[in-house]
Amino acid sequence: MIVVTGATGNVGRPLVRALAAAGAQVTAVSRANPGDPVPERVRHRAADLNDAETLRPVLDGAEALFLHDGGGGTQGFSVPDLLDVAKAGGVRRVVLLSSQGVGTRPESVSHGVVGRAREDAVRQSGLEWTVLRAGGFDSNAYAWAESVRTRRTVSAPFGDVGLPTVDPDDIAEVAAAVLLGQGHGGQVYELTGPAAVTPRQQAEAIGAALGEPVRFVELTADQAREQMLRFMPEPVVATTLDILGAPTAAELRTSPDIERILGRPAGTFAGWAERNVAAFG
Repeated sequence: MIVVTGATGNVGRPLVRALAAAGAQVTAVSRANPGDPVPERVRHRAADLNDAETLRPVLDGAEALFLHDGGGGTQGFSVPDLLDVAKAGGVRRVVLLSSQGVGTRPESVSHGVVGRAREDAVRQSGLEWTVLRAGGFDSNAYAWAESVRTRRTVSAPFGDVGLPTVDPDDIAEVAAAVLLGQGHGGQVYELTGPAAVTPRQQAEAIGAALGEPVRFVELTADQAREQMLRFMPEPVVATTLDILGAPTAAELRTSPDIERILGRPAGTFAGWAERNVAAFG
């Protein structure tokens, strides 16, 4: 049995599908009803990572755990407590979805410090562990869905600064390969897309998928900050804007790990946009 937390998210949902397609026994865990039906033979259970005890009946008898780190802003999420519950239930392997920022922004509380503490807890758990450090997701472009649908417009700062954003389906495929395979214990994999893509190029790719132009409007950093503060804490906003506007050499670097594990190149943003064009139509 493999337990997948964050099972309704952009990584968790395709991971559940991939594991089920491979014939694995899967328990999909989320805080709320999954909305869409889970695949046949997959069971869904409601639990909250902020309360490890809610996971005790879910993890009882499981062999492996996929742990979504929940993001730096998640409050009360104790990885040591959760892993204690996992070990008590018989779990032997854990795969942690972490952030590239643990390596590239170690001084940032939101992107580095919290993530490092969670990674350290996994390393010290006594379980076989693997860490997946993902860069920015292609699916962050869903934030533009309404403006594209209603005005065929994308608004973002730093329009010509590119980052190698990663397709969440690739993350899910890597996670499935690690959970189902051997030889990944004690490894840290960095997951990025195949090439840097700018916000302006992302708008063009969404337009190409739609078959009509999408206009790009460049925001100032202050305008972007004002918008982001509506749904992000200030420290997260500050670091995010720094990454978007002044990425480090490490954040610009593409990683070979997806191709090494899956035996194919990482997917492009254009490919992600084509598969998810309905969200922007």
